Amino acid sequence: MVFASFRRYFSMRHQNSKIQGLYDYCKNIFSPSGTPAPSSQALHKLALILADTIRPADVGLKEEAADDDRGLGFFGVNQQSRIARWAKPITYIDIHESNSFTMCIFCFPTSSVIPLHDHPGMTVFSKLLYGSLHVKAYDWVEPPCIVESKGPGHARVRLAKLAVDKVLNAPCEPSVLYPKHGGNLHCFTAVRPCAMLDILAPPYKEYEGRKCTYYHDYSYSTFSAGNGPVCVGEEDEYAWLAETEPCDLYMNSGVYAGPPIKP
Repeated sequence: MVFASFRRYFSMRHQNSKIQGLYDYCKNIFSPSGTPAPSSQALHKLALILADTIRPADVGLKEEAADDDRGLGFFGVNQQSRIARWAKPITYIDIHESNSFTMCIFCFPTSSVIPLHDHPGMTVFSKLLYGSLHVKAYDWVEPPCIVESKGPGHARVRLAKLAVDKVLNAPCEPSVLYPKHGGNLHCFTAVRPCAMLDILAPPYKEYEGRKCTYYHDYSYSTFSAGNGPVCVGEEDEYAWLAETEPCDLYMNSGVYAGPPIKP
């Protein structure tokens, strides 16, 4: 009943600009460096706003009804396709950025990828606006389980547990990841053209320890000889992650075309 009343209030107050209402609410609950952290009730209300009110048109997007005709598909691509699938870059659209939170949109062509990366000390809300997107996400195993590899490159790997491995099809509920659970390390691959609205709080800021790090995931068996607190039969739920460079990540900057936001 309380949340139903909240939905009606939010709709009436911000019926002319849903993105303004989203911005106002984020500004109210988030603070620089994430201190103090929003209450669980406040975060739940934000998820309701994203689920109930925000559509592609509300942020100036028009849903792409057709594929981009490259025919690369998603599963089982060969090496040549792996190179070709980044030929058309992802478009990044900045809506708002402050010391408290970032609000942005990623527009993906088919088969484009944002590689596995982390969000240290951050809470991230993601709303799929249209299309289909595969999400694979991990959380670190605690206490840390680290192996110094003697293989090529002497990779230092850390054990992580699979949190999410599924395809999202719009419309769907927004996803939320937290600093230590919910899939803080994730990878996105577009099954069909799609767009994702993201809210990151607090935002990336390297000098405050919130630097984006990219990873490569290895199967558990790769470094499992006598390592890791994993039971027999659960190996597929774990992976070893090694830091890497996002050499195949290309993005264009897009222009926000939705209703203007008043600070």
